Amino acid sequence: MNEEEMKNERHYNPISKRKKLVLPDAYVILFGILVLAALLTYLIPAGSFERETTESGKSLIIPGSYERIEQQPTGFIELFRAIQDGMVQGASLIFLVLIIGGAFAVIESTGAIDAMIMKTIKKTKNKEYLLIIFVSLVFSIFGGLGIIVNAVIAFIPIGIILARSMKMDAVVGVAIIYLGAYSGFSIGFLDPLTTGFAQQIAGLPLFSGIGYRILIYITIWSVTVAYIWWYANKVKKDPSKSVLGINRFPNYNEKSMEDAPSELTGIHKLVVTWLVIGISTYVFGVFQLGWSLNEMAAMFIVIAIGTAIIAKISANDLVAEFMNGAKGIVYGALIIGMARSIVVVLENGMILDTIVQAMAVVMEPFSNVTGAIIMFIANGIFNLIVSSGSGQAAIVMPIMTPLADLMDVPRQVAVQAYSMGDGFTNIITPLSGVLMANLAIAGIPWTKWIKFAFPLVIIWYVVGVIYLSIGVLMNWGPI
Repeated sequence: MNEEEMKNERHYNPISKRKKLVLPDAYVILFGILVLAALLTYLIPAGSFERETTESGKSLIIPGSYERIEQQPTGFIELFRAIQDGMVQGASLIFLVLIIGGAFAVIESTGAIDAMIMKTIKKTKNKEYLLIIFVSLVFSIFGGLGIIVNAVIAFIPIGIILARSMKMDAVVGVAIIYLGAYSGFSIGFLDPLTTGFAQQIAGLPLFSGIGYRILIYITIWSVTVAYIWWYANKVKKDPSKSVLGINRFPNYNEKSMEDAPSELTGIHKLVVTWLVIGISTYVFGVFQLGWSLNEMAAMFIVIAIGTAIIAKISANDLVAEFMNGAKGIVYGALIIGMARSIVVVLENGMILDTIVQAMAVVMEPFSNVTGAIIMFIANGIFNLIVSSGSGQAAIVMPIMTPLADLMDVPRQVAVQAYSMGDGFTNIITPLSGVLMANLAIAGIPWTKWIKFAFPLVIIWYVVGVIYLSIGVLMNWGPI
């Protein structure tokens, strides 16, 4: 074959053509969304609601107060500055992810977690589904209570190691912990910051209607566990079925767990105990001392140093292990700031309130069951932009409450439509800092996660539509 023929062969090679169809990197996708958001600041009229501050310091919009304001379009420099602003605004979460990655690298170097999980696996031999059920149930209850929404990030490495021990993939590790927690958080049967706050705005008794909510929660959790087990079983039987492809644990050494110790030594027990004490201290601090993500980061530094002392790891080796752990998740950590930059553009462009006003206008003609479903879908779409539960409640519930009355939709249904709309799309929106942090720690590309999680979101929505429709028909009360 001469040189010209070789060039033609390369030019028409079907394999090279297929490579051009590879899905863009998550950063490329997010930058495209960022550019789109900037263009929308030129196309969508800028507007603003008047706001009032509650006794608890929450800022609520005043229904009927929307007014057009001067357009605030995003310029060329503002577009790229938004990336830096997003990184700065997401700094606490970005550095938390890096610190957790470093701390768990130190912990894992002792072999303590491997030994603990292998011992658990042996005790439940060929009954991995029991582990998936138990772990996801615990986290779902915590999620429903609003206890462990952001703190779920701390447990992702344990989920990954658990999945690796069961010969599955990193997606399963994240799903057991994260989807377990969010199957409860999405319903929020006793969550004061979502359901409780929304009911307060809607004028409902605190946590009223809990019986029906628990029924919804049980259904959502059950289908979630069934979905995770279906996928996990598929990957275990045939690793090539993993959405991650060949490298099933991108941020973790895909070492064989066959040689991992199954008995906990004295040092192992001390390391695990120290980890439990550290995380428990943080959870206590959240409820009693008002701790946030910064305190979580500080606690993981303490955990890493304490682990080194217990396992007699030298200071230099501690730094080396920590940096190796942090280095492996820089790609995923920075994507949190990239996602935040999109929100920066929308907020600076003053178009979020306009979007809420448009939602209200679209929903107003509907009534009863159809109105409840539209409200549910609209909240889910809006949550793709504003992924903060309490933040979304403060923006949409003052509008949704009078709309529910006009559409003859019980206010309990309106609250649940908001709660599920917020929670369900949280597990796929790239603007969710918690989701992107979890994926960063696991090394899972957002594009791969969507392939796994999107079918579950569809299932959740089908279940949600059924329960909201029944709620309207039975006039779910009070009010």
